[in-house]
Amino acid sequence: MKKITRSFSIIAASIIIFKLFSGAVNDKELEHQINFVNNYNVYSIILPNNISFAFEKVPLNSIEIYQRLDREFLVNTYWQSQGILLIKRANKYFPIIEPILKKNNIPDDFKYLAVAESGLSNVISPAGAHGFWQILKETGIEYGLEINSFIDERYHLEKATQAACDYLNNAYEKFGSWALAAAAYNMGINGVKNQLEKQQVNNYYDLYLNEETSRYVFRIIALKNIISKPKNFGFNIRDVDLYQIPKTTEIKINYPINNLANFAKKHNTNYKTIKILNPWLISNSLPNKSSETYIIKLSS
Repeated sequence: MKKITRSFSIIAASIIIFKLFSGAVNDKELEHQINFVNNYNVYSIILPNNISFAFEKVPLNSIEIYQRLDREFLVNTYWQSQGILLIKRANKYFPIIEPILKKNNIPDDFKYLAVAESGLSNVISPAGAHGFWQILKETGIEYGLEINSFIDERYHLEKATQAACDYLNNAYEKFGSWALAAAAYNMGINGVKNQLEKQQVNNYYDLYLNEETSRYVFRIIALKNIISKPKNFGFNIRDVDLYQIPKTTEIKINYPINNLANFAKKHNTNYKTIKILNPWLISNSLPNKSSETYIIKLSS
């Protein structure tokens, strides 16, 4: 009896909905609408019981914390096209990022910070931050990156990852918390320090922050869970679908490159390939007046 009542309710609801939107009903359209109501489903997310970031437990016993985390799981689960792209790119770029984090004693979870920052692509923010790690020019120079009219090492994944590690280790030394170090990556070490002092608290989860930073660590946590266990969130991706690191060889140069296209031809490749494999070369030449040694990747 309950099933019959439910079926009539669905049909009645379908008719009402359809009339509201179209003002008319015919049998074929009504059938389509009923099928839509009966078969299309969107589900809420069941969060894992225990969630941590960089070995620091997230206090899910707080309703406010739970709801903030739930929001990020929902947003990132149901942005399906972006989710698939991130999972594919992670397979390509994480093998480059992971050993650099490990060498610098940065928790592996921070590879997902790069995902949150840029979607693992060389984007430019409205504030002028560049690359996978979204580093500002002044910060990049402070942490040893070369940035000028010909080179921008914010686009050099290995060197930018090292700069990010140096920044994060400085932040962790300052705060003694990886969650606060992540927040500092978003709003600056001084910004976090000022808010901790102003609000008289000592951890990220007790801070009242601007919306971007208040969502930041939760977004990283959601991306970590979705990318590391995609099937748990409805992403079915075959190994063959994942992006791969291209095979490359490396050459050292300590001389000027007057024309990058000519340089590419001399090495049996083309300008496009050089630029894709070495995005830090931002001009069509490299004067190199000081005879610095650079490593350029070539397709093998």
